[in-house]
Amino acid sequence: MAQKELALYVAEQLAPLGEIRYIPMMGGWLFYYREKLIGGIYGDGFAVKDTSVSRRFMPECREEVWTDTPAALLPCTILEDSGKLCQMVREMYSELPEPKAKKTRKRRRTTNGI
Repeated sequence: MAQKELALYVAEQLAPLGEIRYIPMMGGWLFYYREKLIGGIYGDGFAVKDTSVSRRFMPECREEVWTDTPAALLPCTILEDSGKLCQMVREMYSELPEPKAKKTRKRRRTTNGI
């Protein structure tokens, strides 16, 4: 399955949650729930942040480090079970870090005062 097709499938599985956003980034796709990063598509699979909740829902998983990712992630083994996946993401939310504040761009002044 191509990455874009997988991204659409993951979005469909997470749709019952609402407030899901996904964007192409760095050769993969990043997924956000209520503006907190939950995981993404790296290579040919979907992975989620390694939290105590994600380990409880997927105890058989071993963390993997993908190229070009900032942290170890867990391959999502419950992707086909939308109900369980949505429940895991809902419970993971409190363990995820707050989104970083967006930097504001300074306006440049021109020399003619405009």
